[in-house]
Amino acid sequence: MNRRWQLAHGRHLDLGEKSVVMGILNVTPDSFSDGGLFDAPDRALDQARRMVDQGAAIIDVGGESTRPGAAPVTAEEEQQRVLPIVERLAGFGEALISIDTYRAETARLALKAGANIVNDVWGLQKDPELAGEVAAAKAGVVIMHTGRGRQKLPDVIADQRVFLEKSIEIARNADIGNDQIVLDPGFGFNKETAEENLDLMARFDELLDLGFPLLAGTSRKRFVGTVTGKDAAERAAGTAATSVILRLKGADLFRVHDVAINVDALAMADAMLARNNTRQELR
Repeated sequence: MNRRWQLAHGRHLDLGEKSVVMGILNVTPDSFSDGGLFDAPDRALDQARRMVDQGAAIIDVGGESTRPGAAPVTAEEEQQRVLPIVERLAGFGEALISIDTYRAETARLALKAGANIVNDVWGLQKDPELAGEVAAAKAGVVIMHTGRGRQKLPDVIADQRVFLEKSIEIARNADIGNDQIVLDPGFGFNKETAEENLDLMARFDELLDLGFPLLAGTSRKRFVGTVTGKDAAERAAGTAATSVILRLKGADLFRVHDVAINVDALAMADAMLARNNTRQELR
């Protein structure tokens, strides 16, 4: 299904026909696989341009590690890390910009600086003011499922529905339009075992009836390492395989560290989907 994702600053992104890749830009010293690599502004901007050249349509800028056990940072520290990068990326105009934050203040400042999308790993349920900032800016929002800080249901899809339906209600009560929302099932976020993540992959298409585009964020995750036996920095091929599987199951967007290999893998998945559609039309 083709849909238009409405974003801040009058931008939009058409989803459905082609996969969309979101490149991860962690400007942190302690992210699980790339901490410290891009925490200097010039290195971060070089990496952003590299990812755009490789085919990323969105750059997702994050200033606080979300890995288990990571040290929390203050809002001020997060903003000092991300805002200069967002401002300079907006000045280049080469890609859409996503701010990876759960804080309303950081989101407001980043959107003012030129960000188009808010990517919230707590699904609008951590900071009660965040949904209002998204609505005020008419920004796109990625609402992610997480199992952290609560008791999960034993069925992986039932738990997704309970959490995400609550988040969708928060968004609607804040006057966020349906055409601003993308959902992310949150691979690796308190999915304790490889089997739980694989079950979520196997049943991913059951989330389509929530009625929103879906983003897949499997990049370099631990379960990919469990399956492949590879360390985090060596999981690009395994990640690309998950991207193809999830594209064939209905995902529209893919948040990845290794852009080039995922762009190529997803081009093949898109070609297969297009061919299948053509065959069905000819019947």
